Amino acid sequence: MNVDLFDFDLPTDNIALRPAAPRDAARMLVLEGDATQDAGVSDLPSLLRRGDMLVFNDTRVIPAQLDGRRGDAKIGATLHKREGPRRWRAFIRNARRLRDGDVIEFGNGVSAAAVDRQDDGSYALVFAGDEPVELLLERAGHMPLPPYIAGKRPTDERDADDYQTMFASEPGAVAAPTAALHFTPKLMAALEAAGIEHATLTLHVGAGTFLPVKATDTTEHKMHAEWGRIDAATAGRLNAVRANNGRVIAVGTTSLRLIESATGEDDVIRPFDGDTAIFITPGYRFRGIDGLMTNFHLPRSTLFMLVSALMGRERMQAAYAHAIAEKYRFYSYGDASLLLP
Repeated sequence: MNVDLFDFDLPTDNIALRPAAPRDAARMLVLEGDATQDAGVSDLPSLLRRGDMLVFNDTRVIPAQLDGRRGDAKIGATLHKREGPRRWRAFIRNARRLRDGDVIEFGNGVSAAAVDRQDDGSYALVFAGDEPVELLLERAGHMPLPPYIAGKRPTDERDADDYQTMFASEPGAVAAPTAALHFTPKLMAALEAAGIEHATLTLHVGAGTFLPVKATDTTEHKMHAEWGRIDAATAGRLNAVRANNGRVIAVGTTSLRLIESATGEDDVIRPFDGDTAIFITPGYRFRGIDGLMTNFHLPRSTLFMLVSALMGRERMQAAYAHAIAEKYRFYSYGDASLLLP
């Protein structure tokens, strides 16, 4: 499909620079079948059914943004995906000043050699020393806010908390599973009281989620792989929910993509441990999920293509036009949508 079909105009005033406070005070646009409703995240217990299950991504964002030097040249790096104990694939800013094997000094005793440049411009960073890379990042890294926020204000101490979900427990992501940012202990208690279950899985979100689609046709776009895991117990619980006529509702596109990667043509969700580069566009048959709670996405992005596959492209274009007109807040720190086909 032509990527232009997924374009729309978004006023910059609609881009959220901070999350709602409290988190569950965010607005939520509900699309269920052909109906559209303006609601709030705190209304979620009354919008779902007893026996439904929400599925959260428990990945934890690491301080994966690094600023350093190679000689006199300023070099920036955003870690993308772990390739080994001391090796991370990274997207590099000012990469034209690097040659294979150059060492980048990131300060605070942290350095890495840049090797194995790929066609997408990424390098593998091999960190020096014996300390765990996580400790090095705590010293030299900072929270990797999306470009549409970082371009408008600097990262600060608030982001260290604001950009983690309440479920974050497995370090390894370089971007937050932002739909789950809306959840609070109070909201989870209300969902439990309403008979709505929840489960967690792990998908370490990579920096590729920020990359624009440069191809003119969706068939020409290559997705970056991300590592994920669904254990046998969780897969069994998800299948049991559907067997009992409940709905599996992914909280965030990361949860959705991992569930779909783990689901066979027979609609059975299986344990999964490995990389996925699934790219969902209109025409895809969803096998493992029955709904999605997600934020509002960028024009021409793979995520807007995904929600268009779930609800229909024209339906999502109309919904986004409504959200823009009604001043919904977009992107990572913005409002939510609940999509129930």
